[in-house]
Amino acid sequence: MDASIALILVQDGIVNGAIYALLALALVLVFTVTRVIFIPQGEFVTYGALTLAQFVSGKTPGTAWLLLGVGVLAFLMDAYQTLRSGRWARLMRTGASCLVLPLAALVLARWGAVHALPLWALVGLTLVLVVPLGPLLYRVAYEPIAEGSVLVLLIVSVGVHFAMTGLGLLFFGAEGSRTPPFIEGQAQFGAVTVSGQSMVVVLGSALMIGALYLFFDRTLYGKALRATAVNRRGARLMGISTVMSGRVTFLLAALIGTLSGMLVAPITTIYYDSGFLIGLKGFVAAIIGGLVSYPLAALGALLVGLLESFSSFWASAFKEVIVFTLIIPVLLWRSLYSHALEEDE
Repeated sequence: MDASIALILVQDGIVNGAIYALLALALVLVFTVTRVIFIPQGEFVTYGALTLAQFVSGKTPGTAWLLLGVGVLAFLMDAYQTLRSGRWARLMRTGASCLVLPLAALVLARWGAVHALPLWALVGLTLVLVVPLGPLLYRVAYEPIAEGSVLVLLIVSVGVHFAMTGLGLLFFGAEGSRTPPFIEGQAQFGAVTVSGQSMVVVLGSALMIGALYLFFDRTLYGKALRATAVNRRGARLMGISTVMSGRVTFLLAALIGTLSGMLVAPITTIYYDSGFLIGLKGFVAAIIGGLVSYPLAALGALLVGLLESFSSFWASAFKEVIVFTLIIPVLLWRSLYSHALEEDE
């Protein structure tokens, strides 16, 4: 290996690590606020990429129907609670968010699929269809058992993952897809040629991380999520709704996953089940941060990306094994130097 090859591998590692960093931050965010190990995070990457690919090919994505179906299910669950509590005004708000908005998104998606819209408009339509699945998914699958143990929440996450993977096969088929790049061309940096899309991935990831920092540091909702992450019971006593915190958290996780999928779709072929491996690498990075530290998770993501890149050069058949083996020494180190915590802590 000479210096030029090493620089190319470093470039690939940084691009991949930027995506894994976003997923790791989303996993840390969801776990600290809701105690959910969000295994389906990778499915939002897949849904974002393949929904955009279907829009580009002139088809109405199946995620439009999924959004409406999950919205109807959430509305029925709230209607049952309303019959028991008698809070009819709440049901009206639920109907607007769970029925009217998904139905409007379906109509918009069917219109957008038959018109030659620019790529940026299709990106907006993809966000409209996939991102609302996050809070609706929390309402349907996690909110009824929000006070359950971490193990129960993990089992539910596994079930949601398999359900979303099966629906992905139904909606998108078994063949992989790519999307057009956001920026054509390439730039020369010494001996390394960097494609425009690779620069978009790194820049987009940096902008999203910066936006998340401003959200948590400057906004009321961000501070409420931070308080819930620090002490869930104390936040509830101070008047912060844990239900609201959970829904906002899943909204952000869905947004991060969808944007990550659209960023990576032009540079790699995405299949209906690609999200599991992508999300699992983000999970390895989150584990390096102990599922609580955002900076360590981001650094761990860069480490995972570089390790994957160099492993693909030296031993491409074992690159996945090498990446996932990284989690063993990390867990061993944490088991030796971290004291045990009760779940209430």
